[in-house]
Amino acid sequence: MEHPEFHRQTEERLLRYAAVATQSRHGGELSPSTDCQRDLAKLLYDELHALGIRAKYDEAHCLVYGWLPAAHLKEDRPIALIAHLDTAPDVKGSEVKPWVLRKYPGGDILLNEAEGIVLSAADYPNLEQYIGQDLVLTDGTTLLGGDDKAGIAALMTLAEYYMDHPKRPHRSICLAFTPDEEVGGLARDLDLNLLGAGVGYTIDGDHLGWYQDQTFNAAEAFVTITGRSVHPATAKGIMINAADLSGEFLSMLPKREKPQYTSGDEGFYYVTSVRADCEHAEIRLIVRDFDKMRFEIRQDMLRVYARMLNEHLGEERVQVELRQQYRNMGEVLSQYPFLVSDLEAAIRAAGLEPRSEPFRGGTDGSALSFRGLPCPNLSAGYENAHGRFEFVPVASMAKNVEILLHLTER
Repeated sequence: MEHPEFHRQTEERLLRYAAVATQSRHGGELSPSTDCQRDLAKLLYDELHALGIRAKYDEAHCLVYGWLPAAHLKEDRPIALIAHLDTAPDVKGSEVKPWVLRKYPGGDILLNEAEGIVLSAADYPNLEQYIGQDLVLTDGTTLLGGDDKAGIAALMTLAEYYMDHPKRPHRSICLAFTPDEEVGGLARDLDLNLLGAGVGYTIDGDHLGWYQDQTFNAAEAFVTITGRSVHPATAKGIMINAADLSGEFLSMLPKREKPQYTSGDEGFYYVTSVRADCEHAEIRLIVRDFDKMRFEIRQDMLRVYARMLNEHLGEERVQVELRQQYRNMGEVLSQYPFLVSDLEAAIRAAGLEPRSEPFRGGTDGSALSFRGLPCPNLSAGYENAHGRFEFVPVASMAKNVEILLHLTER
């Protein structure tokens, strides 16, 4: 059954949500990492309340909960549906000016005439599959925030539909909107007892009809190098140049095991920043792999590289600190095969063929699965996330609402 109202409602919501700045920040010690995320959280809480849905706003942790009780079912199995509030800090995310291109005709899209910003069909061939569809875009100076506001728009539209159709059977639905997913917050303050579901799904990712039940194992590494400065005229045998040592450390990393050379189930090392002078150097990098053993070996190798440099120097000047971020949700989800089979059945019921591949990243579900809430991920349908050329096909959001209807009625 087609639901044309889903097109109108998801489009209106995405335009409204995208205009609210919610960028998170790397390195923030507080949760949320930015106060602006509270603006969208409060908006969603008020909207749930206006729809007549029981809701709670945890302002301190910037979390929004909503509960729709089961309707017309003999047996109930509460299901959690989760999307994140924040947008990525990679590109400017404030003063977003979303607009809709009706019935995309194909070819390049002029986003900003004054600045000559063009969304190139040659650079982004994924545009071709959306010819004839309505696309939500930006003016090319900011990201859009479809990651994950397209997911939020679908969930809120689903909630509105059930409130408008009280005779439609469905399971108990526990909604949650979380902060800081883009910077590793991973729903750490989400109260699972309060949420009240035993299983769940995150709604976050690109490409309509795709899902993920495998994610990376992930760790962050901090390499600190202590040097010794002295005037270069009298430096022989005395100076220890931390900047030079940082270069030596980086040269030890496998040259082809980096994001730009890997795909599929291949892991990598990704150097995210280097700051160095003679006295001090700091390297930050992330370590990723799907296989648990390979992941442990990658971390061990960083310690080996540091030990090799220290042995050469004859003293401890290179230190490596590793912080675990998340694990491959597949370890947990393999024990709950019905979660994937139910999701595949819902995608097929909506007229799509489900597709999946290991997700080369992480989701809130990566952490929640290991906290006791098994949680695969359904794509939210956005494209080109984390960049100025992000866009969201309206039909993808509407179709996701259909998928969620089938999923929550099972």
